[in-house]
Amino acid sequence: MPAFKTLDDLSDIAGKRVLLRVDLNVPVSEGKVTDATRIERVAPTIKELSAKGAKVILLAHFGRPKGEVVADMSLSQIVAAVEEVLDQAVAFASDCIGEAAATAVAAMNNGDILLLENTRFHKGEEKNDAGFTNELAKNGDIYVNDAFSAAHRAHASTEGLAHILPAYAGRTMQAELEALQKGLGEPAHPVVAIVGGAKVSSKIDLLMNLVNKVDALVIGGGMANTFLAAQGIDVGKSLCEHDLTDTARQIMTKAEASGCTIVLPVDGVVAREFKANAANETVDVSAIPSDAMMLDVGPKSVSVVNDWISKAATLVWNGPFGAFEIPPFDAATVSAAKHAAQCTEDGKLVSVAGGGDTVSALNHAGVADDFSYVSTAGGAFLEWMEGKELPGVTVLTKQA
Repeated sequence: MPAFKTLDDLSDIAGKRVLLRVDLNVPVSEGKVTDATRIERVAPTIKELSAKGAKVILLAHFGRPKGEVVADMSLSQIVAAVEEVLDQAVAFASDCIGEAAATAVAAMNNGDILLLENTRFHKGEEKNDAGFTNELAKNGDIYVNDAFSAAHRAHASTEGLAHILPAYAGRTMQAELEALQKGLGEPAHPVVAIVGGAKVSSKIDLLMNLVNKVDALVIGGGMANTFLAAQGIDVGKSLCEHDLTDTARQIMTKAEASGCTIVLPVDGVVAREFKANAANETVDVSAIPSDAMMLDVGPKSVSVVNDWISKAATLVWNGPFGAFEIPPFDAATVSAAKHAAQCTEDGKLVSVAGGGDTVSALNHAGVADDFSYVSTAGGAFLEWMEGKELPGVTVLTKQA
């Protein structure tokens, strides 16, 4: 991995104004934060900078206001939750540039924390406009990016500032990059990837990249049906992109040429209704009834998957095996997740997981804390798995 500067490279920052890009795009209901996970992830960086006497100025976006001021996308509603997580007062400025921001920054004492208003209230943010970036930079001496989840965007606050101010990776960004390096950058082999989810169409780039990097690619979820159909198997009424069977065959051909084993379900749990506790049966994939749909992989498939996990030194996971939100179609995901967690706990496996549904599925299985690393960065994590360059990361490496 290219070198990048971290907080360990910062010294004597007392009194320095640190523009800290964080991810505070948290779920809110009736003005209250309902899940503070992302705030908790960036808290160590905020606290460390504050403890060292820096003036910590938080930059963040919230929602998609598209360059307009939208009242219900104001970061003012996040302040109380940030204060609660940090157990420290957090000031708020009604703009991220201009007089409101400058006045709030000028009033700061060493160690203070200030949250500036939603950067996306300005069109210049998503355009990475030089003028807007310079206005942001006026309030800082140092730039720290701790928002890996936004690193796939070349925006003013995620990429532009690093060209103007000395730039560093925060602790969350550092942990993410180190975990990803162990996952696919320079992993210990054998490497097994689990990719689930509904559609092949949303993960073509991902699958094409992985077959060149992993020893086995386990495919689950609705997308497995497309691969089964590509092999001539009748998947009944199961979710299936029949127009992508040629693509599935291309991926399998590429995998074979790369020495990557594609692991598909050999049995499945089928039902005629998509609802919790629907009447169901377990059948081999070659015997899926024409009026039924596969909503989870079966126990024989789970046994095969767990055997691959046992053989692996590195596991990268994105996407569930079945409709894990509704029982009993969560069984395969839970079983494989628990097995991976146990292998990790035993010191036999480096396990890296990410993507929205994946995090939810691992939390559902009760093992999210037992994986080596679980990324809360949806889009950025996927683009990294696809082998794409992340502008917010690349610009940090160029500072070293």
